[in-house]
Amino acid sequence: MDVAWDQLVSGPADAPQTALLLPGGLNTARSYAELMTAPALARTRLVSVTMPGHSGTATPEDFGIGTLARLAGRLAEEQACDVVVGFSMGASVALEMLATGAFTGPAVMLGISLSPGTNPCSSRAVCRLGGVLGPLPSAALLKLMGPASRGMRVPPERRAELLADLRRNDPHVMRGILRGYLDHLGAHGDPAARLCGAGVPVWVVHAEKGDGGLTADERRTLEACPHATVVTIPGTSFFLPNEEPRRIAAIVAAALAAAAPGRR
Repeated sequence: MDVAWDQLVSGPADAPQTALLLPGGLNTARSYAELMTAPALARTRLVSVTMPGHSGTATPEDFGIGTLARLAGRLAEEQACDVVVGFSMGASVALEMLATGAFTGPAVMLGISLSPGTNPCSSRAVCRLGGVLGPLPSAALLKLMGPASRGMRVPPERRAELLADLRRNDPHVMRGILRGYLDHLGAHGDPAARLCGAGVPVWVVHAEKGDGGLTADERRTLEACPHATVVTIPGTSFFLPNEEPRRIAAIVAAALAAAAPGRR
C-alpha cells in the first residue's frame, strides 16, 4: 500500500548523510524538534515523520509493527537514509526494519521495550479494557497525558504543543495502534538476540528511569553483542528526544559515522 507520510525535514538538501526519525507512539514528526536543532546534527539532513494512523493521520491497512517496518523501510530507501532513529514504539519499528532486512544501516533505539514486561502497564490496560469498553479506556488515557507530562523538562509552550498533538489521536484508532505494538512485543522469544543477529551497528539508549527498559537477560545479550552499544543516561527521562537532545544527537552522530560510505 502507498502511504502519504507527514514529514518534517531539516538540514541542507545536499547534506552528505540523512537520518530517518521515527517518533514514539501517538506522537508526530515535530516531537523531534529539539533533536533536529541540535548543533551536532546541523550538517545532517533529518527526516522526521508521523507514523500512519498516529495523531489523526490516515490509517494504514493494519497496525502491525511488521507493516509499519515495511512502509518505513520503503521510505528510508526513497529518502536515501543512512541511519534510522526510533523512540519507544518508533524504536520497535526500527528494530523490525533491521531484523527483516528492510533497512541495513546503523540504528539508534531510544527508550525501547523488547518484551511486554518492560512496557508501561497503561498500554496493556487500554487494550485489555478496550475489548469490553470500546474507545473509553483510550479516551481516558488521552486525558491522563496532561498530568503525566507535567514533569517534562521543556518550556510550557512546548509541552502544550506536544500535548495538543497527542490529543489529536482518535480513541477508536488508538486501541488498534496499541494492540499492534503489544502483539509485537510478545511475538519473539529472544528479541535481544534477534536485534544482535541483524548484524548492523545499533545503539540502545535508556535513562536510568523512564520509558521502556531491558530485562537482565536482554541487557547481557546486548552488552555481549559486538556491534551493539548499550547507553544509560543518568537520571529520569520519559521523553528522551525532548529532554536530552544534545546527548542523543551525539549518539546519532556516532551512528552516522558508522554508516557505510556512499549509502546515498
